[in-house]
Amino acid sequence: MFERSRSELIACPDCGLVQWLPAIAAAQVAQCVQCAKMLTRRTRGGIDVPLTLAVTALVLLIPANLAPLMSVAERGAQRQNWLSTGVATLWSAGYGFLAILVAAFTIVIPFVYLTLLVGVLGTIRFGGPAHLGKVFRWTEHLRPWMMVEVYLVGACVAYSRLQKIAFVNVGLGGWCLMAAAFALLLFTAKLDERRIWDALAPRRPLPPGTPAISCIACELPVPQARAGDSCPRCEAVLHERKPFALHRTTALVIAGFVLLIPANLLPILTIEQLGSVDPNTILGGIRELIRADLWPLAVIVFVASVIVPLMKLFGLSWMLLLTHQRSGRYLVGRTRLYRMIDLIGRWSNIDIFMLSILVALVQFGVLSQVRAGIGAIAFGAVVIVTMIASRAFDSRLMWDAARDSA
Repeated sequence: MFERSRSELIACPDCGLVQWLPAIAAAQVAQCVQCAKMLTRRTRGGIDVPLTLAVTALVLLIPANLAPLMSVAERGAQRQNWLSTGVATLWSAGYGFLAILVAAFTIVIPFVYLTLLVGVLGTIRFGGPAHLGKVFRWTEHLRPWMMVEVYLVGACVAYSRLQKIAFVNVGLGGWCLMAAAFALLLFTAKLDERRIWDALAPRRPLPPGTPAISCIACELPVPQARAGDSCPRCEAVLHERKPFALHRTTALVIAGFVLLIPANLLPILTIEQLGSVDPNTILGGIRELIRADLWPLAVIVFVASVIVPLMKLFGLSWMLLLTHQRSGRYLVGRTRLYRMIDLIGRWSNIDIFMLSILVALVQFGVLSQVRAGIGAIAFGAVVIVTMIASRAFDSRLMWDAARDSA
């Protein structure tokens, strides 16, 4: 049991249940009693550990961008690949959308995200201007789109495919990228978002009986009468629920299903080797990995490129349908599925990142070369649309609909 005086009244961001959040010790977590959402956790090390890891990742990303990731040698010819090489190759080949996608997710957003985060954590640790709630809110928005670790898995797939046709060497940039991804994974495990929010602006209890809503971005409880105003902590517009969540999600899911057809039927890359042309769809690439006895990578690509997009689209469709029907069935299961969909959606970009590496490295004229296919554009659009759809959906509406029906 916990003392009511040491706890705070909060609303679960996933199911909307208002409950008392107890004070917890280091290495403990507090979960929602209704949907098992992790409401907060206390990690050891306070601000110092995540700040150190964020600085480490930011410093490692500099040589990861300036030094070669990999080099390939075939029949005396050699090529090197930097993070920017795939972007430049895709752009020059007329695939501007893919070039912008790769540049944003692997170069621009990681640097912006970590720079802002180091600024916020450093300010909390060493003192400084306290009005950084809006900045930390933007880091929370950027986190799903910062895909260094996803790019690293795509690089591993590309490395395994290249080894079958040429000699491949991992450069300094590749090792630094691995270290940066590892530091980011540790940082994610050590970051306590609620502690950061409370350090930026502590919560103030509302007078008893005051109708309240929670800020969608930082979960600060505010009087319901302030709906439509700016949050005093993070400056987000205050809403009881995400505006037009069902309509936006429905439109995005329909767009995702439409884009999924060309994404799977059209080739995402074409391999030209000694005069033979071999266009590869997503499933064709998986078959190539199986034929090359790369079963673990084939499973990873199949799950990330086939299973995950289908699970996102059918899962969101199921949630929308049952919410429209005001059904109370499987509420906890649906909420957990939503959390999984929101978490794993970014990993579908493995194929796009693998493609950016192959088109940069395999350019040996008539001997062999890899070109991007139109299917890659459709698949990249599927990933973006489904990620936006999961962010637009509000799982609390499922619980609201079931309560209204009851």
